Order: sequence, then C-alpha cells, then structure tokens
Amino acid sequence: MNNAGGESTGTDEPGWEVDPDDEQSVAVVAAVGRQLKLWREASGMRAAEFGAAIGYGEDLVYKVEGGKRIPRPEYLERADVLLGAGGKIAAMAADLAAVRYPKKVRELAKLEERAVELAAYGNHNLHGLLQTKEHAQALLGTRRPVLSADDLERAVAARMSRQSIFERSPAPDLSFVQEEASLLRPIGGTMVWRRQLEHLLDVGKLPYVEIQVMPIARWDHPGTGGRIQVLKFADGSAVGRADDEFGGRPVSDPRQLRILELRYGTIRAQALSPRESMALIEEMLGET
Repeated sequence: MNNAGGESTGTDEPGWEVDPDDEQSVAVVAAVGRQLKLWREASGMRAAEFGAAIGYGEDLVYKVEGGKRIPRPEYLERADVLLGAGGKIAAMAADLAAVRYPKKVRELAKLEERAVELAAYGNHNLHGLLQTKEHAQALLGTRRPVLSADDLERAVAARMSRQSIFERSPAPDLSFVQEEASLLRPIGGTMVWRRQLEHLLDVGKLPYVEIQVMPIARWDHPGTGGRIQVLKFADGSAVGRADDEFGGRPVSDPRQLRILELRYGTIRAQALSPRESMALIEEMLGET
C-alpha cells in the first residue's frame, strides 16, 4: 500500500522474495542484508525508526536484513543517504542486480548475452525478446495458478531486461519466425495488441534483425511440434532446444544441433520473406 507521497508504508513493499533453492541468490542477498543491518545498528537506529525514515515498513526492514527479500535500488539509495554511507550501500545494487531475477531467466540471459547469432521459431506466443512490456504483462497474467502481483512484476521485469540484447555492440544477428496465429491473438486487448504490432515493425527495421511470418495456410513444415531456438557463440560453440526433440532439454552436441538447424532452415525457407512479413504486419495493424 502506498501513501499520498507514493512511498510504501505497509509490509508488502516493493521487492522480491528470495528463492531458497537459488544458492547464488540466497548467498548474495544474505550478505547484503547483513551489511545493511550493521550500518543501521552502527547508527543507533531501530528497525522501525529506520524504516519510517526511508519510507518503508518495519517488516520489510527485517526481511531485507534477514536475507529473505531482495530490496530495490531505491531502498539502498535512501539507506545510503540516511546512514551517510557515501555510496557504499548504494553500490550493493550491482550485486543484487546479478541475482534479481529467477535462476532460469538469468541463465538464459547469460546465453543470449554471449550469442553472436540467435534463431528462434515460435508457434504459439511471440518470442520474449519481441514482446512489449504490456504484452508480456498480459500474457504472463494468463498463467494458472495465477501469479501474485509481486511474482508477475518480477517476471515481466526479467523478460524486459533480456531485451538489452538489441543494444549490444557489435549487434548479434537475430532471426525470428513467428506463426501468423501468434500475431492475430489480441493479447491484452486491442490497444496493447496494436502497440505490439507497431513494436514488431520497429524491431524489424533494425539491420541485424529479421522477422518472418509463417502463414497459417502453410501446415507442412517441421515446426508443428513446437518452439525451436538455436544460439551460436563467438568461439564456434552453440546451444539449442526444441519442444518436441531431445526431451525439450538444451543440447550442444553438433549432431543434435544439426537437426535443429535443419528444421529451422526449412521453416525459414517456407515462411514469408522479411519484407513480405512486415507488409503483412502493417496490414494487420490497419485492420485493427
């Protein structure tokens, strides 16, 4: 709950719960929490007094100091100023940023950060790297069991953080093939859908990005079994996965990767060209 000034006053303040099975996250958050507690106690402030001074509840202060919750950067910034830490507390934000998102997302993001080529086929939903924030929020909101507001926000933030791949220099070569059906479903309603289509047109203009659409009428291609993705790295290695092959697990064996590349190459050849695909998306946008 927020007060009129926009600051949190209850026990459900912004932040993320720590996954007890994520050893790296647990260790980092616990270390940061201990440091925060030492700084607070050295100042002579009680938890309730400290929380009130930086605009957060006492319960959150105890959770953060106990390593049970990941504080947001603004929490650290306010604590740094209040305790006169000279930037030492605020600097901890960099450590927390490395464990802020779920382990699986962090591992995927690391692979994407290293990739010099990415090839991805999606047959049901848009690839996460192509989604707008509003689209991702609406899409993730359809999960069952329903995600809590806290988990939903964290999942959306994690997905959006991966899109830093578009800002890399030198840029990787990115190839996406999306089933036409994934573009026709108005996820989030008409306005969110329109903004998503506009976003695809913008991303498709980037010189290192190719977006292709597989028409619904083309059914005889090797993508009917689900998603396919292949990431290639500068050292010549690669990793890939497909929903219906190798148990859905990531693979790096050249013989297995050859199968995925063959599938993706065939799919790409049967899809509309990038120019035809952009024209189709523009047509969809006009019809909305």
